Amino acid sequence: MCRWLAYTGNPVHLETLLFRAHHSLIDQSLHSRLGATTTNGDGFGIGWYQQPFDQPFRYRSVQPAWNDHNLRELSRAVAAPMFLAHIRAATHTPVQQTNCHPFRHGRWMFVHNGLIDSFPLVRRDLLVAIDPERFNSLEGSTDSEAMFHLAMTFGLEQDPVPALSRMVGFIEATARRQGIEHPVRMTVCASDGEQLVAVRYSSEGKSASLYHSTSFRHFYELYPDDSHIAAAGDNAYLIVSEPLIDLPRAWAQVPEATAVVVRGKQIDYRPFVPIEP
Repeated sequence: MCRWLAYTGNPVHLETLLFRAHHSLIDQSLHSRLGATTTNGDGFGIGWYQQPFDQPFRYRSVQPAWNDHNLRELSRAVAAPMFLAHIRAATHTPVQQTNCHPFRHGRWMFVHNGLIDSFPLVRRDLLVAIDPERFNSLEGSTDSEAMFHLAMTFGLEQDPVPALSRMVGFIEATARRQGIEHPVRMTVCASDGEQLVAVRYSSEGKSASLYHSTSFRHFYELYPDDSHIAAAGDNAYLIVSEPLIDLPRAWAQVPEATAVVVRGKQIDYRPFVPIEP
């Protein structure tokens, strides 16, 4: 499986969360505690938004995140108010740059931890359901990218949570016709630079871990002399595959079958129910 994080708040340097925290995403690439695999070394990617540019910037590599010196340099230089980062442990598909997250289309980016069970059996049926105008945007061969473009097909740009519900409902209906009982396991996050939309869901009700920060005050307490963390502001918000610091009161688990929508200071938690289109 994989590990990912999503941040929104005042602009912070990417290294603040990728490298500086005790159990940062880079540490998780070698020493994941809650993932299906301890090591997530099959590539990585980061995507970030900066005004006045509409399309997010992105850097992806097939190198292990802990061994990419360019990532360290870039993360020291770039500060952003919203970004997604992902470290990959490959399942069905090869290690290549086009299979590294985040996936991007227009203003939208998407990261995923999990899988579509028996993806090769249903891949063709899922791909032909993607809007023909979007089909040529497919670059890689992962189930994750297929999920992203299905969500775009089902209206991610207009109404994200229902679009993700229809995406999951369509995958489940398609897979169960092939006799696949529990086809979807996912924590996902999609963003357009204005909002973060994250979902924790699995067809069997046993989803991978997903947490959100309760307050950045706890980070300030743990790193009182770190001006980079202080710059995040009190309204900063993190969604992570696993906690970045060992401070239980700093984190809350996203409940099973739940969507989280973060837009500025507004944070909404909603039940997530698949809808067959």
